[in-house]
Amino acid sequence: MVVLSQPLVENFSHIKTCKHNNTTSDHVYTGIIPVIDLLDPEANNLIIKACQEFGFFKVVNHGVSIETITKLENESINFFNLSQIEKDKVAPANPFGYGNKRIGSNGDVGWVEYLLFTTNPELNHNKSITIPGNSLLFWGLVKEYISALRNMGCMVLEMIAEGLKIEPKNLLSRMLSDEKSDSCFRLNHYPPCPELLQALSGRNLIGFGEHTDPQVISVGRSNNTSGLQISLKDGTWISVPPDPYSFFINVGDSLQAMSNGRFKSVRHRVVVDSLKARVSMIYFGGPPLSEKISPLSCLMEEPNEQILYNEFTWSEYKTSAYKTRLGDNRLSLFEKNAQS
Repeated sequence: MVVLSQPLVENFSHIKTCKHNNTTSDHVYTGIIPVIDLLDPEANNLIIKACQEFGFFKVVNHGVSIETITKLENESINFFNLSQIEKDKVAPANPFGYGNKRIGSNGDVGWVEYLLFTTNPELNHNKSITIPGNSLLFWGLVKEYISALRNMGCMVLEMIAEGLKIEPKNLLSRMLSDEKSDSCFRLNHYPPCPELLQALSGRNLIGFGEHTDPQVISVGRSNNTSGLQISLKDGTWISVPPDPYSFFINVGDSLQAMSNGRFKSVRHRVVVDSLKARVSMIYFGGPPLSEKISPLSCLMEEPNEQILYNEFTWSEYKTSAYKTRLGDNRLSLFEKNAQS
């Protein structure tokens, strides 16, 4: 057990907290989060409705084996349970590698440690990341897991295309399946710290601050520890009940732009559990760096429908996102009425 003195508590004053709200308990909001069976004949329409209303939904019957999930989670826990000295030997996140509390390079911090990898074969960042222990086993599991989640992401995007009558069917999914897809994969560990939380007088400690994901879609899951929260349209934060054998899909900024604002990039955050560690694994499906992103003309319902976003490449948007703080509205810089 770690005993925290008052000076040590003050050392973490730069990590944000939020008010504890008993109305956001999991049992109250279980029925609000859309749950979509990917084998349901109506899944296409249900996904579109969820993207419009929440920018977020849970999927079941997703086709990813429990064995694939469990093996990688166990290896991740083994890594995060190493001594800090061992973990610090891994290449520091810049942006890929091992990070501890520091999120990005613009001053954002949280009660989290993580491993971040790229899936872009044109980048060589992963080659400098050596995982202690059986590194070959670890990388093999990561590769298998990413492949399974990429396939699921492509399936969801093709369902969206079918539901919206977008042609060709792979117009969205090809961005993830392209060999130059600039996607990334993140393993997060939120350690419990009951003494620190007690010192915060009932406030929640922020593990990962509120933000949207800049990519097309994100596919994530966690162990059976709560912490993920999403923001509704009215700004209310609600807790998402954990389900270690299901996945949660986030609409990203790029998909919001391509849908001309029909789909909403969901704002979300993670709060720390007082007693149990939380481990999450997220695949961020991004397009190739040269991909041009703009509202799809086939989605314009009226000839005079206002185009909300300027065209940009994924490389331009990614570069812009890296210069912002975590909670900034990155997409606002690319709105048609944005000041140049």
